[in-house]
Amino acid sequence: MLYSQPPYILLFAGFLAAISSGYAFSIVLQQSVGEWNANRSTRILAKLRGPQLQIPFFGINAGICVFLASGIQLFGFSGKIAYALGAPMTVLIGLLIWSQLGKILVMIEQGGSKALDLDVF
Repeated sequence: MLYSQPPYILLFAGFLAAISSGYAFSIVLQQSVGEWNANRSTRILAKLRGPQLQIPFFGINAGICVFLASGIQLFGFSGKIAYALGAPMTVLIGLLIWSQLGKILVMIEQGGSKALDLDVF
């Protein structure tokens, strides 16, 4: 049986895509929260969940999915099996992180940045 070479290029490409999308996500989130902090408008935080933030978040998830599936292929699994394992894990983790981000934004909107003070706990 002939085995193909593991996708090392896809492993690095997925990693770089996730890192670059994460940087864009961070910049957009920081700018939006800073703009909200200056104006204290609820409209700006509601806008945060729009495509301006969703597109980099999707890029992060796509990069992680490719990275994860390529990493699974390094252990000898086929591409179909690797993506069948990697895609649901990525979607589940992405949904959990997106819901947590929404909860944090609601906390910030209700109590300001002091609502996130972790030293109180």
